[in-house]
Order: sequence, then structure tokens, then C-alpha cells
Amino acid sequence: MAVKIRLRRMGQKKAPFYRIVVADSRSPRDGRFIEEIGTYDPNTDPSTFKVNEELAKKWLANGAQPTEIVSKIFKLAGIEK
Repeated sequence: MAVKIRLRRMGQKKAPFYRIVVADSRSPRDGRFIEEIGTYDPNTDPSTFKVNEELAKKWLANGAQPTEIVSKIFKLAGIEK
């Protein structure tokens, strides 16, 4: 099973709010997920994010692949692969 760390879109129209989740790569974007590890809000200035570092490092060590945006968020949070 290929596992990805990616964003799950929440919020209203034209006001997105994202949750950072660990999900099977075959599941839909807003569908089933394994675990929620953080949040990302691009509406604030500057955009805010909150990441549970322990869970993120655990999933990265287990072989989960982050998407481009999530890897940028991890770099800002100080989480390296």
C-alpha cells in the first residue's frame, strides 16, 4: 500500500482550509484517510500551519511520501526527511 501525506480540503467556497492527513494514495482527496497530523490555513496573512512533529516523523520513517506542498510545509516547520 502506497501511503501519502497530503492536504484534505475543508472550509467554505473560496475560503479553503486544509488538514494534513496520511492517506492511501488510491483514496480520493477528501475521502478516507488513516491519520490527521496537522492543519494549514492559507487565508491568514501570513498563512498559518500546525503540525504534530512526532507523528510526521513517524510516518516519514515508515515510508510515507509527502506531496510537494506538504514537503514545503514540513521544511518551514523544521521537519526533514
